[in-house]
Amino acid sequence: MDETVAEYIRRTVLKIPRDEIKSMLQKWGFLSEAQLQTINFHQIKDNISQEVVHLCEENSADIKQAAVLDIIYNHIYANKRMWSVYQMQKTAGEEPEIFDLQTFKKKFKRLLLSALENVTINFREYEDNAIWIRVAWGTPYTKPNQYKPSYVVYHSQTPYVFISASVLKSNLPLLCQALLVASNYHDIREMELRSHSLNSLKDIVFKKKQYCISSQLSSCFFSSFFSAVDVRIIQENRSEKERIQRVTREIFGDGPQPQLEFAQYKLETMFKSDPKMEVLDKKEPFRCLVKFSSPHLLESLRSLAPAGMADAPLSPLLTCITQKARNNFKIKEKKSSFPESCVSP
Repeated sequence: MDETVAEYIRRTVLKIPRDEIKSMLQKWGFLSEAQLQTINFHQIKDNISQEVVHLCEENSADIKQAAVLDIIYNHIYANKRMWSVYQMQKTAGEEPEIFDLQTFKKKFKRLLLSALENVTINFREYEDNAIWIRVAWGTPYTKPNQYKPSYVVYHSQTPYVFISASVLKSNLPLLCQALLVASNYHDIREMELRSHSLNSLKDIVFKKKQYCISSQLSSCFFSSFFSAVDVRIIQENRSEKERIQRVTREIFGDGPQPQLEFAQYKLETMFKSDPKMEVLDKKEPFRCLVKFSSPHLLESLRSLAPAGMADAPLSPLLTCITQKARNNFKIKEKKSSFPESCVSP
């Protein structure tokens, strides 16, 4: 077994929590149950990793087999990566085709290998029809860097792709092109949704849940961020509090909210200002790029009104994020649709 493969397997094992190493190796399936029985999983992780490497040497492991273990780890700990959502589109009027996994794999590998020889590609299927793809990139003069791979999660029969790109962003267009060719789509664009929580992103684009926030989560979230806020800013009138809670519940519901960390959309509307300002002479609409970023964006928005930091109901500009997710956050509304305060600089 190559030394670089041995070192990669050792480092992958070291990333795994010690109590989970045995179960993850069993999922890997490369080592037999008899070989696993010879490993002392109660010793320090460095010694465990050395024993695993020794057994892999007996089985003549190569980099593709080692990469499968990395896929298993990243599937379980997907929240350690930052994920972006991409939406693919077909030509208008084109009928959907029956998905064939083997054809998809062949087309994907053929395009990447024809453009870049030094690349390692691995696939793994999961029960929810998700195809996990791992791509380690090299250059014409260097071997693939196994420590900085790109990950793609594609659900067959859907136009949505979840990508966790490597540091080499220059390879992203090639990766997107391979996805288009393999899945028979003609266009792909980023939806400007990013999060460490892959499941939350799936819930948003697949509409799996009614996206809402519980009051308990809300209070816990803001207790750490707004503990220093003067309690006098919170409305003391009970009926007003009940109205805020009712309106907020109508917008967000009662259940848990998916964890979203970044959202972005384009706003295009007519500019409102004092008639004396010369800008009114221009016929061009007012355009801006709206970006949201937070450790838990939707949770933050849900808690603004109950915390007394915003009026209820919230502006549609703040509550449209999940609804606009499938339209790439490109908003074109009439002038009367937005309050003047939302579009004035």
